[in-house]
Amino acid sequence: MTRRVKIISKRDVFKKFIFRIEEVNLSHEMYDGTMSKELVRLSLDRGDSVAVVLHDTQNNLLLFTEQFRYATYDKGPGWILEIPAGMIKKNEAPDKAMKRELEEETGFSVKQLYSIGRFYVSPGGTSEMIYLFYAGITPDDQTSAGGGVALEGEDIKTVSLGMTEVERRIDAGEFEDAKTLVGLQWFLMNRHKLVSLHNLADGQTPDAQQP
Repeated sequence: MTRRVKIISKRDVFKKFIFRIEEVNLSHEMYDGTMSKELVRLSLDRGDSVAVVLHDTQNNLLLFTEQFRYATYDKGPGWILEIPAGMIKKNEAPDKAMKRELEEETGFSVKQLYSIGRFYVSPGGTSEMIYLFYAGITPDDQTSAGGGVALEGEDIKTVSLGMTEVERRIDAGEFEDAKTLVGLQWFLMNRHKLVSLHNLADGQTPDAQQP
């Protein structure tokens, strides 16, 4: 069911680097069928992102990235463990963005990505959507050292964890990044289904297929 939304006005109130804040005056249909009073809402637009559960199928490890995130610094040490992720460039397809970010951050080149789904980061305040993937790799798929793009100030370390350690850290509440928790929960729920993916011959399944 489509409900009515009336946009009265909107304007940019802040814009710097990749961040843009939009102020909107609107009214929307309420559950009783009437229109709300005029409301003011702010939305942070920083573009959309990609992330991947990266699985070393040869050694049965999951690969993460660790880097300094200033936005977390006041509430912790600032360095945070995440699944590999990055921003989608203008007119870039999500799967292409994911392959590019993987090579930049970890040095791994993947042939196939499997779409897990997509979700909003914080729909109460930002329009950012994350496209989440799964990819299986082996050590032979690493073609460079990774580490991020130096010109962008990136200093990224790749961390490999076994399944027992991943589950221990989840139980202990040591993962604090939402996309990482979403990806790991999906992996733990579906890992018994992933064997069939790794038995496929190269090129048999196109990019961004559902597992």
